[in-house]
Amino acid sequence: CTTRGDEPPREQTLALGPSLGQCCGGEVTLRYAPLDAASLAAWPETVPRFHLQLYGAGHVGRAIVALLASIDCRVQWIDEREAEFDAFAALAPLPPHVQALCVDAVEAEVAQAPPGACYLVLTHEHDLDLRITEAVLRRGDFAYCGLIGSRTKRARFVHRFQERGVSDAAIARLTCPIGLPGITGKEPAVLAIAAVAQLLQATGSVVG
Repeated sequence: CTTRGDEPPREQTLALGPSLGQCCGGEVTLRYAPLDAASLAAWPETVPRFHLQLYGAGHVGRAIVALLASIDCRVQWIDEREAEFDAFAALAPLPPHVQALCVDAVEAEVAQAPPGACYLVLTHEHDLDLRITEAVLRRGDFAYCGLIGSRTKRARFVHRFQERGVSDAAIARLTCPIGLPGITGKEPAVLAIAAVAQLLQATGSVVG
């Protein structure tokens, strides 16, 4: 709330039960002060829950972006196919905190993420998944690295990573298959819910 600039700050204390009809009891104190340049400059910035590089703009990728639309995070959504981004835009505007990047060498974008970023890899090609995931594992400073696929795919990729000298410690931190255990189903929306729930859990962003 604001007051006129020439008014001093004031406070108002309300008993939650009698004043607001709340059943929990207690009281709340509201403080009113002018909203001037100094108070705006001192206003704390909201810290995003996580920074995510999302690789793949297919059905599951689009479902994940739709879920993240109302979550305070930062997303770089990366794909080499412009048409896949257009398919999302035809249904809904891109959320302001999601940046769509259509580039050719998508694995090169791994180096542009901030330290402690999260990665979800779910492109349309296994070889592309391999290159992106290897770049993430070699970088090593990720908070979460999820790769879509089966346990068979994981075993095949792990073998390739070991052949290429990726450290066992980094490989052990790879999440594949992705998705919170106990959520079953192959529909894109269900896979997206399971993946986002796991991402929130992995980054300590689950609120209760």
